[in-house]
Amino acid sequence: MTHTHQHSDGGQAEILDLDAEVLAEHTASITAWLPVRSAPRQIVDLGCGTGAGTFALLERFPDAHVTAVDTSAGHLQLLREKACARGVEGHVRTVQADLDSRHWPDLGTPDLVWASASMHHMADPARALRGVRELLAPGGLFAVVELAGFPRFLPAHAPENRPGLEERAHAATHAFHSEHVPHRGADWGPMLTAAGFTVEDRRTLTVTVEGERGEAVGRYAHASLRRIRAAAAPALSAEDLAALDELLDPDSPNGLLHRADLAVRTERTVWAARRA
Repeated sequence: MTHTHQHSDGGQAEILDLDAEVLAEHTASITAWLPVRSAPRQIVDLGCGTGAGTFALLERFPDAHVTAVDTSAGHLQLLREKACARGVEGHVRTVQADLDSRHWPDLGTPDLVWASASMHHMADPARALRGVRELLAPGGLFAVVELAGFPRFLPAHAPENRPGLEERAHAATHAFHSEHVPHRGADWGPMLTAAGFTVEDRRTLTVTVEGERGEAVGRYAHASLRRIRAAAAPALSAEDLAALDELLDPDSPNGLLHRADLAVRTERTVWAARRA
């Protein structure tokens, strides 16, 4: 999951890194599915965050060069450090840019543009899509990857003292997200067509990662619900807020970091499009 608008880098970077770790297998299945006509040589990762897509694409296309674009200097610094640690720094260029601006920096002429969980953050998605169309090499592919919404982690009957709390917390953030990220969960097919693309294929993946597969799921749940708390708190009852705080308490035996019943549940949809 990546973002093009800067939040507090620390907390956001942690979620992006955990998302990359926990969902790595699903991201690899998406890159393997991409209907490329030949291995791309130049790739642009729009809203790259800390590099989940960048490194998944380099795993799939090891001879490619990736231009990783994000507004966050902190995210890009982490990405560069990872590139060095993996020995692929020669294949990665980072560009700090606001993709909501009317004038994008020179990003080359890529054969593949990848935008994972970033398009819904654009203030003017139609303009951004037209920008990608102008960017792409003839015959190049544009892959848009979007989540149906924020992942869920707890079973419906949890926590024991406030069953259904997680869904109520998500519902409490609805007004916030409607105002700040109105395109989250959108169908990008018609928007791609309107921007001059032909949607060649579309795929929806139902993602389930069981918690026993690693403590990263607990950390991912903790970081995610901690982030949701800030937006949800004004609309939650005192009882729900107290139960949420207990889940977020790292010392509580009932806290997310100590639960054995967690799983990551979400949906990802991918649109593969070419210039019409």
